[in-house]
Amino acid sequence: MILVALSAVILPMILLGILNLPATKGMSISAIVVMILGAIFWKMNTKILLASILQAIHKSLPIIWILFGALIMLKTLEHTGAITRINIGFEKLSSDMRVQIILIAYLFGGLIEGVSGFGTPAMVTAPLMIALGFSPIASVTLALIADSTPAAFGAVGTPLTVGLSNVSESTNFLNSIGKSLTSIDLFAGSLMPTMLVFLLIFLFGKSDEPKIKEWIQFIPWTLLIGIFYSVAALLTAMFVGYEFVSILAPFVTIIVAIITIRTKFLIPKSSFNDPWTMKDSTGEKDEKSDMSLLTAWSPYILVVLLLLLSRTIPALKSFMTSFLNLSWTNILGIKGLNSDWEFLYSPGTILTIAVLLGLLIQVKSLKSFIPTSINVIKSMKNTAIALIVTLIMVQVFTNSNFNNANLVSMPMYIAEFVSKYFSAGWIFIAPFLGALGAFVTGSSTVSTLTFAQIQSDIASNANISQQIVLAAQLIGAAAGNMICVHNIVAVSSLVGLSGQEGTILRKTLAPSLLYCLLVGIIGFVFISL
Repeated sequence: MILVALSAVILPMILLGILNLPATKGMSISAIVVMILGAIFWKMNTKILLASILQAIHKSLPIIWILFGALIMLKTLEHTGAITRINIGFEKLSSDMRVQIILIAYLFGGLIEGVSGFGTPAMVTAPLMIALGFSPIASVTLALIADSTPAAFGAVGTPLTVGLSNVSESTNFLNSIGKSLTSIDLFAGSLMPTMLVFLLIFLFGKSDEPKIKEWIQFIPWTLLIGIFYSVAALLTAMFVGYEFVSILAPFVTIIVAIITIRTKFLIPKSSFNDPWTMKDSTGEKDEKSDMSLLTAWSPYILVVLLLLLSRTIPALKSFMTSFLNLSWTNILGIKGLNSDWEFLYSPGTILTIAVLLGLLIQVKSLKSFIPTSINVIKSMKNTAIALIVTLIMVQVFTNSNFNNANLVSMPMYIAEFVSKYFSAGWIFIAPFLGALGAFVTGSSTVSTLTFAQIQSDIASNANISQQIVLAAQLIGAAAGNMICVHNIVAVSSLVGLSGQEGTILRKTLAPSLLYCLLVGIIGFVFISL
């Protein structure tokens, strides 16, 4: 039975990661097989399976809407010339892609994660990196990997507020988990910028480059940025509150990063004299733009401000979550089978509003919006199919608690099986279970909501710190964002890499597992003290 429960994990790994099938085929096969196994072994009836399909279709709509917002943002900025101005701005600050990957994927992406979540960061940062000259495969891979450390606190602390609600809703308890989490990440998370530069150079650099040297000379600066981010996160968790960790930590670190670049502190001279880049220098021409840098960045600034305001002002949040609420509750009359889509509150809506306002700011006209939108919608067909079949598999997997076999859900069956045989060294298992949940469900919040109670129970039974174990669950779930199938599908399609999902999964798998291993080791040290 454990192999049946693990089918939703094993099949995508084999079909996408090993056989390299495109997501439309690989996830369609996975969805069909998981449905058949659910019907035979978990005895899920036709109504539950049909409701799961409808739930999956509905859940895919907000993701597709976010994807539309991110894509229309990119196309509009290209149309107005803002991308050219942003590119010039980065060239003046630093044309070295080792610097740019930290500024865009790690810090700017972290800020977007802090105010939004829902897979939005990679959808925003990957296209921006491509516009700056990164290859599509490098942009997607590194954007997904970077969207891990901040995801533990993403969307104003939602992984803790909602994810741990089955364990405790006490603010003091959640803040204590936040402190434990940031304490562990002070050691594991601090290495993320160094890892990103390593992957950039060794996975995507030219074969004739002295790669070790190109990486080692940047380690002092990447360690500084990683440590400063982690310390800022720890201080925020200790003195402000867990809800603002993923907002304040990247924000203040961006300022520090820019100051160190301007003063050339810890950045090697070669970064300025001979910057590391993927761009082909032959045939390059000096780009010019009359647009101010503030005007060029205005749509992105608006996105951050609108997301932040909508998440932190109670009256505005209440209005945006209640008005034009397209959520579907009790699908086909099945209590507890729901799908949320608060249309105004969605990052997709905010991205679209920012695009409209950006057009007015940059070119004082909305004429290009409709034709650009039509082209974007036409380009999203395969993405929609891949997302829907992926979510069908996910919803059958998670809804398997509705069965006639008197079995727990497949996720809980896996958790109980693992806990039975591996409870002695549970601190090493906890982050991997979190990552497993995020890999399948596509959400660090849902992963934690699913597994937090069993993680807490095992910690109590094994007489180890509940706080450390739950913190490991949250960090592991955040690391699972790197390998989440529907995140990979959405971002890869955004940059024209549909069919390359397996390649991306193989590149993000090792960093995800390494991150979980580091968390397990550091967690073990903490509980041994």
